[in-house]
Amino acid sequence: MNHTYAVAAVAAVVLATVLIGSLGLRISRTTSDFYVASRTVGPGLNAAAISGEYLSAASFLGIAGLVLLQGPDMLWYPVGYTAGYLVLLVLVAAPLRRSGAYTLSDFAEARLESTLVRRLASLFVVGIGWLYLMPQLQGAGLTLEIVTGAPGWVGGLLVAVVVTGAVAAGGMRSITFVQAFQYWLKLTALLVPALFLVTAWIGDDAPRARFDAPAVLREHTTVRLADTVRVAVDAPLTVTVSGAVDAVVHDGRPVTLAAGTHRIEAGTTLGFPPGAHVPERVADGDDPLGWSRSLAGVRDGQQLYATYGLILATFLGTMGLPHVAVRFYTSPHGRAARRTTLVVLGLVGAFYLLPPLYGALGRVYAPELALTGAADAAVLVLPDRVVGGLAGDLLGALLAGGAFAAFLSTASGLTMSVAGVLTQDVLPSRGVRHFRLATPLAMAVPLALGAVASNVPVADAVGLAFAVSASSFCPLLVLGIWWRRLTPPGAVAGLLTGGGAALTAVMATRAGLAPDGWPHTLMAWPAVWSVPLGFVTMVCVSLATPRHVPPGTAAILARLHLPEGLVGRPETEGAVR
Repeated sequence: MNHTYAVAAVAAVVLATVLIGSLGLRISRTTSDFYVASRTVGPGLNAAAISGEYLSAASFLGIAGLVLLQGPDMLWYPVGYTAGYLVLLVLVAAPLRRSGAYTLSDFAEARLESTLVRRLASLFVVGIGWLYLMPQLQGAGLTLEIVTGAPGWVGGLLVAVVVTGAVAAGGMRSITFVQAFQYWLKLTALLVPALFLVTAWIGDDAPRARFDAPAVLREHTTVRLADTVRVAVDAPLTVTVSGAVDAVVHDGRPVTLAAGTHRIEAGTTLGFPPGAHVPERVADGDDPLGWSRSLAGVRDGQQLYATYGLILATFLGTMGLPHVAVRFYTSPHGRAARRTTLVVLGLVGAFYLLPPLYGALGRVYAPELALTGAADAAVLVLPDRVVGGLAGDLLGALLAGGAFAAFLSTASGLTMSVAGVLTQDVLPSRGVRHFRLATPLAMAVPLALGAVASNVPVADAVGLAFAVSASSFCPLLVLGIWWRRLTPPGAVAGLLTGGGAALTAVMATRAGLAPDGWPHTLMAWPAVWSVPLGFVTMVCVSLATPRHVPPGTAAILARLHLPEGLVGRPETEGAVR
């Protein structure tokens, strides 16, 4: 890949972000402008902005990487990501807007009249936001490293600086215009190269992608492994080895690997002949891929369970994502929020038709990425592999610019939501000045965490945030909007039990602490049991504490469900304490 074109594309995206963000800076005048764009964003603009921030690194790079690694089973990710908005449309969108809140924490306090529930909700908003921000910064580092050769930390730092500046300068006004522009840029960046790639694939008479057999290398390929891995070889395989395999050091001579499992040390270079099968990477406790094994690799009933866990997490987690929820507060009224969600379904659905295509082509043209653990790079390397020449360089540059737009747009929304909560619940004032102070803090923590927790596939890291969101905010929002008997003790117990259990299970599995078999499956995909656990806990504790039902419950539920013209203006509307 020509680094000059890629650097120019990334620079153009950064410059466009800064220039469009400056437009919001000029028209942001009030505190309401900064938090919710004065609730004047129409459905078309808002839908493009929501789609722009929602389609993150996991969507642009991660889906293709997971399809390359694990096949069609991973199509549940884009299906779940899209269908989550259908659930949000039916259950949450309009009532959430009518609450008059600025954040999920505002909604929790207004509904339950409890500062304790507000503080706990704020803690989950910040935690989920940081979990989601971390893979955006890591993905930016991966992209910039591939397309420019820069160190991995440079991309994350660049995104952090640009996003912090844009959010602090113009708030929600700025990022609304930025994210809407970036959605169309990302769609174009995937669609145009895809047309060229498919045309070249047809003309190349290349085989179709097969996921029921080991991937085959079409030409001589040299692979350098950055980490120590274990691989499974299905038949004797002769490769050129420079490094250590099974504790034996080789100096670049041909070595025949017998069928079975082999340990390859970090820094080893392997040369594969044309037609060689790519060895399957075997997960273990130290493998960052180990906590998210392929659904196809789970046996019998475990596969069905894991699929349902993935579906529940993505279907129900969308409504509790802080950067998604905050955008509905910018709609003029509940009807606009519903129309916005309908448009989002179309925009997101159209986008998700493309990443699986890149994953399938990656299985044909770059199958060694499954061995190196760099499957997320499939989207970026395919133009050079398939098209090549100047056209490949230009298409690669367009994809690099689109990928960087994905990091910038999602990071902007997440930073906005986390900074808003920090301003309202941590800093002494809710004014614009303290919002600008909170913005660097909202970005600094995930930037530091990303430097420590490296090599996590971006779609999997985002999946962790979805699981926690589905197990905590989904019960709070659904019961808070539709069940009048919810009490503050019930909400607190449900948030801690459901969200805490999901977070603990996934992190324990990520650390390699889950035994093989059913224990691993239950902990790696916790939504099947953690979401019901959150609901049941909230219901049971609320029924056990009926005297704690807030006195204003009837009034707030009327406000949530009746059209705006039939009820008074919410107390939280337009006022920031």
